[in-house]
Amino acid sequence: MDLARLTGDNAAVDLAAVAPAFVEMAHRIVWCTVATVDSKGHPRTRILHPLWEWDGTSLVGWIATGATSLKTKHLAHTPQVSLTYWTVNHDTCSAEADASMHTDDQTCVRIWNAFKDAPDPVGYDPAIIPGWADGPTSPAFGAMRLEPTRLFVQPQMDFTKAVRWSR
Repeated sequence: MDLARLTGDNAAVDLAAVAPAFVEMAHRIVWCTVATVDSKGHPRTRILHPLWEWDGTSLVGWIATGATSLKTKHLAHTPQVSLTYWTVNHDTCSAEADASMHTDDQTCVRIWNAFKDAPDPVGYDPAIIPGWADGPTSPAFGAMRLEPTRLFVQPQMDFTKAVRWSR
């Protein structure tokens, strides 16, 4: 997507304008830093691999993760996350999102298959993760749902092409 036609000075745009650019960049970079907040208010970061789904109206992200991970405990206290993608050419995109954990079989099977069926480089077989060999209905597997409240996309540190969206 040509961000230049969308932007002015760090332009705010509607979701339909920024979501495709965000998904393209996020799926190209793949790995991002995700921050949660623990029960004492301390930020905690880790590197994760979200999969984003854009249907033309809404954007939802998913992270395959341990159903009883520390992230799950953090979300019970503060159900928001911050995500930042960066690559060496300085393409940068970020999201702030409401987050929730899902462990029901229907959601876990769908998200497992979404990761398994996604094209490279974002797709992978979750069965390679130790502890998930029993598949998507294993009690060890969970799906973290991300509903963005803010998006930011900036190619190659070019502030004139940066776009942002907030709910």
